[in-house]
Amino acid sequence: MGPLLKDKTFLVTGAATGIGAAVARLFRAEGASVVAFGLGGDALDVVARETGAVAVHGSVTEESDLKRAVEAAGPLDGLVHAAGVIAEDEPLTVTDEIWERTIAINLTGTMRANRAVLPGLLARGGGAIVNIASVAAFNASPGMATYSASKAGIVSFTRSIAVTYGPQGVRANCLCPGWTRTPMSEAEMASAARASGTTPESEYDKLAGQLALRRIASPEEIAHCALFLASAMASFVTGAVLVADGGGRVPASVRAV
Repeated sequence: MGPLLKDKTFLVTGAATGIGAAVARLFRAEGASVVAFGLGGDALDVVARETGAVAVHGSVTEESDLKRAVEAAGPLDGLVHAAGVIAEDEPLTVTDEIWERTIAINLTGTMRANRAVLPGLLARGGGAIVNIASVAAFNASPGMATYSASKAGIVSFTRSIAVTYGPQGVRANCLCPGWTRTPMSEAEMASAARASGTTPESEYDKLAGQLALRRIASPEEIAHCALFLASAMASFVTGAVLVADGGGRVPASVRAV
């Protein structure tokens, strides 16, 4: 079997670091032309330089930036949307500012990125969209009120695309990672370590102990899940949610009587 994405062109958002960067690298290795889109300055340029991807700097909150990315890509075969942010908050104390910023980037940004690529995909007779959400879409956690709401919205919006444009050949799926070693999770572990007087590694160890696989994912492992959903291997998969959480939802924390 040859490269899974030979002669395909993908737009990857959030490509400067973490899962997005891992996707850009893997898709290039699998033969795809890649437009790596996002903020991150030099980090995005490094990914482009190392992989041969085309870097387009911009924000998913800006329609004009996404238009530039789509134009730079030319005829697209798909999108992997990995851009996102996280903020700690609770339902009672969340501020309008945090809510609106998180929703604007995570959920409205998903809508805008998908809306930007859909006309081209439809004109070419189809394509593959992979929107990266999170297990937070299903698992309530303290301090994750807005983030969880935004990720649940991504799941629903992705399914709307699948059912609306499936007849025209567009497949849209959602990838929901659990704990993964990204700059975002590193910042969370550093915050948790400061609060508990431990170290980031010990906080990672606590989390790993709650997972069936007893370890945290690498961005590359999540990128391989995105590759499956974006490739012809998943040709009959649409409207699906692929949870890649190391079995985080398998161990029971509450036992039924």
